[in-house]
Amino acid sequence: MIKNTLFLDALKGKNVKRPPVWMMRQAGRFLPEFRALRDKYDFFTRCKTPELAAEITMMPVKRFPIDSAILFSDILVVPQAMGLNFEMKESVGPYLQNPIASKQDVERLQNPPIEESLGYVLEAISITKELLHNEIPLIGFSGSPWTILCYAVEGKGSKTFDKAKSFCFKNPEWAHLLLQKITDYTIQYLLRKVESGVDAIQIFDSWGGLLSPKDYEEFSWRYIDQIVEVLATKVPVIVFGKGCWYALPTMSQSKASALGVDWTITPQKAREFSGEAITLQGNFDPAKLLSTPKNIYSEAQQMIRDFGVQRYIANLGHGILPNVPLENAEAFIRAIVEFRE
Repeated sequence: MIKNTLFLDALKGKNVKRPPVWMMRQAGRFLPEFRALRDKYDFFTRCKTPELAAEITMMPVKRFPIDSAILFSDILVVPQAMGLNFEMKESVGPYLQNPIASKQDVERLQNPPIEESLGYVLEAISITKELLHNEIPLIGFSGSPWTILCYAVEGKGSKTFDKAKSFCFKNPEWAHLLLQKITDYTIQYLLRKVESGVDAIQIFDSWGGLLSPKDYEEFSWRYIDQIVEVLATKVPVIVFGKGCWYALPTMSQSKASALGVDWTITPQKAREFSGEAITLQGNFDPAKLLSTPKNIYSEAQQMIRDFGVQRYIANLGHGILPNVPLENAEAFIRAIVEFRE
């Protein structure tokens, strides 16, 4: 049995004394021990070596009194397993030499057994669960089908993903074929993660906010919802759509246990749009962690008062920035842990 159930209790809507807290990208570049490993191993070597992935997952757990761990991995391991040879290029980020550009490219995508293609992730879960000693839960995650399509068609990161969007608007049949293939494989992947021991799932829709509400419904939410429908019968599911505040009314009608929100919506509006009956997660602006520890502590506690203690998970509105000082991250977490009504 997990000793600290605060995170899982909040997902289930149980009464809690304070909100649980964790940070997106908490096992990341702001930690000196992470940077030391980065200098020894390239990014996907770290992802694909179970012992390294588990070690990185545990780094913030050893430093901070967080209420959940999240497995160190990347959303692009799924398209890699399907045959898209993503690499991580210095100063570029994710890079795919031959992006998807035709129906034939979509049809060539593979569907190998998860144990063969992504077994290293499952092994990392097993190792991490042993290291956690049932102290706190472990989150597994995937990218949304739309977000993965963005990288698969664009071939690299982008502020607008115009190439990916035009692919969908010009060739919706191809786009839906691609999105369904990603969805089906993601469901297989996440089910195996659950069987391997993760206690909750988060779906990252990092680029959903680039779509209009109508297009979001067509090219993103309908596929996320398929994943939620299947996984929610097994574990709590969190959906985080960056910039997708307009979809909160629709999302809140799904079987998701929680919805992540970024800083572009107030806690009060997020509650209003989601109907008050679902757990919310977020939404501290990561850039505010570059403020002073005193300000961070004060604003983080105000964030709790604005959201309310119940049905709430304290987190950032996106991933922690690499230049955040350790004492600032600690001030954020301490503000949540020490909160009293």
